[in-house]
Amino acid sequence: MVHEGRIEPQLAMKIVSTFDRVITEVLADKVKARLTFKGHLDTYRFCDEVWTFLIKDANFKLDNSNIVQAEKVKIVSCNSKKPGET
Repeated sequence: MVHEGRIEPQLAMKIVSTFDRVITEVLADKVKARLTFKGHLDTYRFCDEVWTFLIKDANFKLDNSNIVQAEKVKIVSCNSKKPGET
């Protein structure tokens, strides 16, 4: 939308920032489901405070005992602190 001139870049950044804050709060407060997963760790990296894991032949087991399989999965994990926290 920024590239199309529909919204200003500052507004886009405000929207993304608000979304990130709200989705973190809602997931922490409302989602109680758990899952476990197993697979073969193919690659892992830690760069600029971000972990990246590439997993092959992953099996995800959900709370309701359903199992979801995937040939390849990429997990990206970053710091959970809110902006401005130390």
